[in-house]
Amino acid sequence: MTTLTGCPAPALDVRSAPATQVTHEGAAWLASACNDPRSALAVWEERPSAPAVLPCGTAFDVVNVPLVLGRRMLDLLWAEGPGCGPAAVHRGRMLLFTAPGTAQRLPALLAWVGEPPTKSGEEWDRDTAAPICHGLGDAVTVPPLVATPGPSRWLVAPGSRRPWLPGPDALLWAFLHAARLQVSIFRSADRDANVYDVSRRR
Repeated sequence: MTTLTGCPAPALDVRSAPATQVTHEGAAWLASACNDPRSALAVWEERPSAPAVLPCGTAFDVVNVPLVLGRRMLDLLWAEGPGCGPAAVHRGRMLLFTAPGTAQRLPALLAWVGEPPTKSGEEWDRDTAAPICHGLGDAVTVPPLVATPGPSRWLVAPGSRRPWLPGPDALLWAFLHAARLQVSIFRSADRDANVYDVSRRR
């Protein structure tokens, strides 16, 4: 299941978390993004260990973030937010599957709120951490249907024909909180630096 509301889950270590397998219903949902879903699904099921390139903007959008930041976003969405949709690791990045329209709306929301809040003396690397949003007109490479270890794998595999998908508001909240937490953890330390308590996520 990819739907979760209000139930905490253990933190995922994206570097070692096992791959999860896409169900038949989940594969049908992924294929529904294509112009010819039946043909796309048939080809994919013939080669379940091969990745696929799928268009965004109709069945889903994808928010693409660095692994560490993506892990923190997942932790927040599961533990304190509404839950997450399907999520995958590909080429050292986290792919968060979101409601269609998120790719268009999220950058505007981020621009409106400005930089994530940080404590005095901390720096925000917008170029490194800013999410890459894939929406209508874009395509993404998704991991194989079968659960295979490696650099391209599903952390939360699609499990139904209508998985719940977070929208831009949930992604904005998770991104801002995760970015703030990441900066607090990785800020440069010196002998006189204050030690911040990051055991609480708010």
